[in-house]
Amino acid sequence: MRVLFVCTGNICRSPTAERLAAAFALEGGFELTASSAGTQGLTGHAMDPTAATVLTQLGGDPDGFVARRLTPAIAADADLVLTMTAAHRDAVLALAPRQMRRTFTLLEAAGLAAASGAHSVATLADARAVHRVDTLDIGDPYRREHSVYEQAGELIAETLPHVLRLSTQ
Repeated sequence: MRVLFVCTGNICRSPTAERLAAAFALEGGFELTASSAGTQGLTGHAMDPTAATVLTQLGGDPDGFVARRLTPAIAADADLVLTMTAAHRDAVLALAPRQMRRTFTLLEAAGLAAASGAHSVATLADARAVHRVDTLDIGDPYRREHSVYEQAGELIAETLPHVLRLSTQ
């Protein structure tokens, strides 16, 4: 499965999710291609240093990461698009409206999977008609205290396993 993570600058939250997803897939022995982009991506930048430190503490590897800006082609290429906020989800859908059934906030996807028992991206999309998830956003830690980066990173790390088990069918 090809999973795309989206945030604003693509230097904190989405690369954390991308690199943790890759680490979890390697550890769990399942196939997954993780990538990320930002709605206002700081193209060519490395991860924010504090985000990179938190990622390393959580078991991910920030080495070689380079930020990029979200494009319609990047969004359209994913089997599953997981955004950090509802606003990011809306931005993805403005660029790639055909991705509606494959685009969720990370917290929304985890909540829908838990509430419905969904095992695929398609059944997760169907769960939207029946279940409601109240908390959708993972706040932006950029230029805030280290503890805010840790909170965002830990929330991403706790949430990812509930979503990465989905299949593309």
